[in-house]
Amino acid sequence: MDYMKDPMGIEKRSFEIIESEMGEHNFSKSELSIVKRVIHTTADFEYMKLLYIREGAIESALQLLKEGTTIYTDTNMALSGINKAALKTLNSKVQCFVAREDVAKEAKEKGITRSMAAVEKAVEEGVDFFVFGNAPTALYKLKELTLKGMAKPKFIIGAPIGFVGAAESKEEIEKLDLPLITIRGRKGGSSVAASIVNALMYMLVKR
Repeated sequence: MDYMKDPMGIEKRSFEIIESEMGEHNFSKSELSIVKRVIHTTADFEYMKLLYIREGAIESALQLLKEGTTIYTDTNMALSGINKAALKTLNSKVQCFVAREDVAKEAKEKGITRSMAAVEKAVEEGVDFFVFGNAPTALYKLKELTLKGMAKPKFIIGAPIGFVGAAESKEEIEKLDLPLITIRGRKGGSSVAASIVNALMYMLVKR
């Protein structure tokens, strides 16, 4: 059988197809790179309408990555999807606090979700780059801590997926005057969140 076998060649051709099928749009070059990578991950062109990129958010994220940063993510799936070679080149790392024993203990003691306790722990440890692909409660908790002055996020990706609180949590986080990228509505997920992080890193790192 005759088919493409080169990974980068397949990706390049995929992006060419995506751009040819997108039609007219008003995305900037950097915005377009994020949108195309999300569509590449999902094969869903509705993300052209669902992706919300606040003005200045990309620049804020790139500055953090240039300086070297710790990225919080709410799932191991998102952690797995973020390119580790790019992270290393940028002297950055990603952590999923949910799996930590101290977080599990704190969640049980307080009667809250592990995702909420994980955000609290990340804030305690000075994390300011947050990536959410699954847990609306974690996104709500970050907003709560921010309003109390306990958290000072410098960049947020809000992409929880689901039917209970997902859309609403993203609506709430958008009310904060912070650099952020969200997926509006019910769609999103860990793979989408990871793809956005990768798209940002690939603006700085050659693959």
